[in-house]
Amino acid sequence: MLAKCAEAYEIINADGLGPAVIVCEHASNHIPADYDGLGLDPWARDSHAAWDPGGEDVARRLSEALEAPMIAGRISRLVYDCNRPPEAPSAMPEQTETIAVPGNVGLDEAARAARAARVYAPFTRATSDLIARRGRAGTPFALITMHSFTPVWMGQSRAVEIGILHDSDARLADAMLAQEVPGRQVERNAPYGPADGVTHSLRLHGIANNLPNVMLEIRNDLIAMPAQQDRIAAELLRVLRPALARLKLMEAHDA
Repeated sequence: MLAKCAEAYEIINADGLGPAVIVCEHASNHIPADYDGLGLDPWARDSHAAWDPGGEDVARRLSEALEAPMIAGRISRLVYDCNRPPEAPSAMPEQTETIAVPGNVGLDEAARAARAARVYAPFTRATSDLIARRGRAGTPFALITMHSFTPVWMGQSRAVEIGILHDSDARLADAMLAQEVPGRQVERNAPYGPADGVTHSLRLHGIANNLPNVMLEIRNDLIAMPAQQDRIAAELLRVLRPALARLKLMEAHDA
């Protein structure tokens, strides 16, 4: 799959004409050198706080299987979370779970605007351009965003393994949830939902363009290794393909 790289993003399979555009906002934990690591300890820079471990790996597998174009973020969400609007405090969080982010404390308006201009604006523009490019093909498609989450949050274990999230447009989520993933704990709007501010990309790029859309959350202990990523991607495709066919986004015999 051909890729196009910029500081804030990478586009994979840009010419794909499959039934989806895939977005992985938190694909990387890279912190540009001029941010001095945001003052974080090395373990924190490698932790789930800084990115979505395994998320890009599964997204790439879906992109290849569906022949779908994909965009992946290339800067840590602790520098700027591209699934948040600039006015949201969580776009540049001072703390996430129990991890303080010293380099984000006390950012003034100019510093926040500079972060948004460097990371959010190019990522968002590239996503919009990718969707417009796919739209010019003239065939319908959906928006899929891919994330992973930690098995334990604030000391509490999470039983959910796969979350299927949506905002006001539940078409694709409903079609997926109508099917079973044998042996998996699958839940709607879990471990997060719209009230937690996590559906920004769905609203900005999916709902605003009248695209069926869904946000997929995978517990990251299930996708730590390549064989696990293969398995989860296959399980997702077994419910995703029929769901896309149900919405007439791909032929049923292809599902």
